[in-house]
Amino acid sequence: MGHPIHGGIGEHTRKEYVPRLVFWELTEGCNLKCVHCRATAKPNRNQEELTTEEAYRVIDEIASFADPILVLTGGEPLYRPDFFEIATYAIHKGLKVALATNGTLIDQTIAKRIKEIGIRRVSISIDGANKNTHDGFRGIDGAFDRALQGAKYLQDAGVDVQFNTTISKHNVGEIEDILRLAVEKEAVALHLFMLVPVGCGIQIADNEMLPAEQYEEVLGWFYEQSREVPLEMKATCAPHYYRIIRQKAKERGERITFQTHGMAAMTKGCLAGTGVFFISHKGKVQPCGYLPVEAGDVKQQKVEDIWNESPVFLRLRDQSQLEGKCGVCEFQNVCMGCRARAFYETGNYMAAEPYCIYEPKMVR
Repeated sequence: MGHPIHGGIGEHTRKEYVPRLVFWELTEGCNLKCVHCRATAKPNRNQEELTTEEAYRVIDEIASFADPILVLTGGEPLYRPDFFEIATYAIHKGLKVALATNGTLIDQTIAKRIKEIGIRRVSISIDGANKNTHDGFRGIDGAFDRALQGAKYLQDAGVDVQFNTTISKHNVGEIEDILRLAVEKEAVALHLFMLVPVGCGIQIADNEMLPAEQYEEVLGWFYEQSREVPLEMKATCAPHYYRIIRQKAKERGERITFQTHGMAAMTKGCLAGTGVFFISHKGKVQPCGYLPVEAGDVKQQKVEDIWNESPVFLRLRDQSQLEGKCGVCEFQNVCMGCRARAFYETGNYMAAEPYCIYEPKMVR
């Protein structure tokens, strides 16, 4: 039995908070040089990475108390020579495993092995509608063609492929073409990521972050397209998308329903610390990969104890601690604002989301 819950969240509420998604940065090593990278990826692996045996122990601990989708990411996770051993172990423990990759290292052999061990879905980063934009953002010539080829190898092997696109000023004018590309290449999903200024992203934030008004326009467009195109569409690191969905549904007099489980689940906006957590290559635990606030360390603590007892997680679960307009917003329960962007702007992860133009109707 764990220690009592502190921070204003009682023992009776503990069961409400179960991890739906765990993002695990297996390595910061990567073959690309993306200008926006959260991990500040490097061409070589870090000697402080969790060992294979430590990774197995972490998987045991996750599987002992939760049933999340485990997203293996990086850097480039395929950089780790033991990637398939770790992924296979997690799958044998009953976890649903997905892979987030840049796609450039996937050949026919790797694609077949991904299928054989039972990885559910592979997301490939596509950050432009053409090679000039994508390769410029990814820092390596040929990355676009190799990513699309990797996607094709996976599809030929029978693996679902999702496109992930980070939207910033450099490619916002291409989002319609990126959507067409995703449909043309028969991706099962397009997930739109709004740039969060962490890692290398801090260096480009001033030049690449969309203004709040344009951010709103992009999310409105994305919602309208989601009603028309034959693939799953999801906005990530864009919690006020969930406000926009409800506003537009109300305008139409429609009732909205969301899938709440599986790869296409849509529950609420920011899930950092309430439905999601992140493990770094060194074993540090954060609320999400974009919020660099340490909630625990898997080398020193059990994963379940971190999830249930971390003061950082408990604070994020206490909506009464939200500040500014997020603290009085009527969409608070479905949005929460991006805690990472709030942290970047103010140093306080409970401050108001700085890239939201909505003015709440409620007053304190």
